[in-house]
Amino acid sequence: MMMMPRRNFGLDLFDEMFKDPFFNRTSGKQQPAMMKTDIQEKDGTYLMDIDLPGFSKENINAELQNGYMTVTAKKDESKDTKDEDGNYIHRERYTGSCSRTFYVGEGITEADIQASFKDGILHLAIPKEEPKKLENQKRLISIQ
Repeated sequence: MMMMPRRNFGLDLFDEMFKDPFFNRTSGKQQPAMMKTDIQEKDGTYLMDIDLPGFSKENINAELQNGYMTVTAKKDESKDTKDEDGNYIHRERYTGSCSRTFYVGEGITEADIQASFKDGILHLAIPKEEPKKLENQKRLISIQ
């Protein structure tokens, strides 16, 4: 009988790192773990609520190009704990981003979309009907 070396000695240093939501982007049902989105139709308008907890408004972009709206959120964090002499006793850094793309129609312009961000939720109101045809170029949507 051949003995195999034991690979885990009770502590795998990488286990905790890969449990972080940044690395664990899908659940068992293959749904995105970040940017969960609720969409409802009301009075000829699509109302979208996109969960972005922990992100600030300044780090969220929504842009429109060729009938597709892409929402991107980026985050850079640093947490430092120092002792009384100024030496680090704990230091963590996190950098990550996520994005989702939705087809909204080629006639929709950035002026047609209303966007606001409050309490970690991006609220978007997009008209259901295509109001006008416009040239295909990237345009930023203003978030209130």
